[in-house]
Amino acid sequence: MSELAAQYQKLQSELEELIVARQKLETQLQENKIVNDEFKSLKEETQVYKLTGNVLLPIEQDEARGNVDKRLEFIEKEITRCEGNIKSKQTEIENIRNELVKLRSGQ
Repeated sequence: MSELAAQYQKLQSELEELIVARQKLETQLQENKIVNDEFKSLKEETQVYKLTGNVLLPIEQDEARGNVDKRLEFIEKEITRCEGNIKSKQTEIENIRNELVKLRSGQ
């Protein structure tokens, strides 16, 4: 039973890590959506810069928009993958919890 309890705690810890990762991805998604919205308000001739290290380099607006679109797509896929991992981990935790309840009620 102590092995199951240890496994349960380990799974809980892993679930917390997945939730934190999901929250970070959500933050990145929102930040990139804000950038995308800013692009919509820019005029075509407006110069756009990219921060590389601690230097601002000029970049074509189309290229910058494309980069943000790709980043949004990647983050959305990562969120979907992370949510799947969270559901899987929750199922594992529920199964272990049920086993622990059975063992405790059987004693």
